[in-house]
Amino acid sequence: MARGVDDTLAWMNELTAEMEERRKAVHKGGGEARQHKQREAGKMTARERIHALLDAGSFVELSVFAEHLGAQLMAGVAAPGEGVVTGYGTVSGRTVFVFSQDFTVLGGSLGKMHAQKIAQVMDLAVKTGAPIVGLNDSAGARIQEGVDALSGYGEVFYRNAVYSGVVPQISAILGPCAGGAVYSPALTDFVLMSRGTSYMFITGPEVIRSVTKESVSFEELGGADVHSRKSGVAHFEADDDMGVIATIRELLSYLPQSAKEKPPFKGTDDPETRETPELLSIVHPDQRRPYPMLEVIRAVVDDRKFLEVQPDFAKNILCGFARLGGQAVGIVANNPRHMAGTLNIDASDKAARFIRTCDCYNLPVVTFVDVTGFLPGVAQEHAGIIRHGAKMLYAYAEATVPKITLIVRKSYGGAYLAMNSRDMGADIVLAWPTAAVAVMGAEGAANIIYRREIQSSPHPEATRAAKIAEYKARFDNPYWAAGRGYIDDVIDPKDTRRHLIRHLRMLAHKEEKRPFKKHGNIPL
Repeated sequence: MARGVDDTLAWMNELTAEMEERRKAVHKGGGEARQHKQREAGKMTARERIHALLDAGSFVELSVFAEHLGAQLMAGVAAPGEGVVTGYGTVSGRTVFVFSQDFTVLGGSLGKMHAQKIAQVMDLAVKTGAPIVGLNDSAGARIQEGVDALSGYGEVFYRNAVYSGVVPQISAILGPCAGGAVYSPALTDFVLMSRGTSYMFITGPEVIRSVTKESVSFEELGGADVHSRKSGVAHFEADDDMGVIATIRELLSYLPQSAKEKPPFKGTDDPETRETPELLSIVHPDQRRPYPMLEVIRAVVDDRKFLEVQPDFAKNILCGFARLGGQAVGIVANNPRHMAGTLNIDASDKAARFIRTCDCYNLPVVTFVDVTGFLPGVAQEHAGIIRHGAKMLYAYAEATVPKITLIVRKSYGGAYLAMNSRDMGADIVLAWPTAAVAVMGAEGAANIIYRREIQSSPHPEATRAAKIAEYKARFDNPYWAAGRGYIDDVIDPKDTRRHLIRHLRMLAHKEEKRPFKKHGNIPL
């Protein structure tokens, strides 16, 4: 009997040893030489990225021993782990699913099994109600597998779309992301890029050179700066992999696990009743004087912490996450320092997308208003400012989360509505004494309303000045709108924080039902 037990143990030890050897081979990825080359390029390996993202010791790997389908052109080619590491762990104690493409294994190219590993963790993320983070570093579709590789991309894209708004989806671009591969990140909630080591484009420099004769580098065509400043594809950029990963961890701290939950509450020592007298010196009552809206936001929120989204794209509007009294919120604000805070095509797209993201994941939206209107001009009209501006109107009207609007200074014309007026569904509208709500500014309004009087006057310029002053006295204040119920209260700027927190707490259990529909039809 004892001998039989010894034989069994020996047999099991052999099997276990084989298992561990296979696991070690998978963990080596493309081998030490390729991993060294990866690090020399300023990039971390796939597993290093996962361990940096997740809490220490929390990673559990899935589909460890997956292999490619063995297509004819792949015969004898090794692809440890199928070029992607997948599994789950925790970030600040909360479950997160992750996949990390391994560029040292066939350039991280996506084949059918590679895609199925990603699809598996996406399915599990939705079943369990947890975010999914993709760490992308891939040469694209695995050409050797032909249509099977394309099918793999289809499986991932389909899930990106169907699971949109169900659980947070975050994509980090930490290397190449080209061709059809770019559409998976583009379908997710947030895209992050590392400077100098990542790029995204549909067609590469060589194809562009052959078709259009334009000469452009990888970085100039689709680097982090391009997508963070010009195209608006990327929401965040950082200097390196660790910077991107740190931003992901911070971003997750504001988001719920799924659409079924509310964002995590985080206590603070910052008093709810803290006064903000510095706002009086930041915001000048002269409507034409620019000021740093970022400083207004930071003065009001918990611990002055504001995670700005797309900070270098459409700078005329600010979007980002903060907390008020421990409650995570999304903030949208006009930025008078850029284009006088007017709304143009890019600003409308940026704000509409952010508002809808907040609504997906139950984050209240707080809006700071100082806007003269939509940006005028032939280029904007011909490029479709009507259609793009409508996205912002649609997003605010569609959102059912708590919505608070604070009119800091001016709020004119259609932009008054686009910045979440009472009529567009704001639950609470506040204003500072510096606020003015009207169809247009006093100069333009007086020129139209009193045109005949000005033209017939023996002293037209003096009459014009008098009429402008008369209009300002009557309408360039918040009380005309407040008298008609469009503003709930005019508040002292130094009490802004206290008022916002009080109203957010009141709205914590807000419920709003909408008519049945399959889905709305946003003016894309």
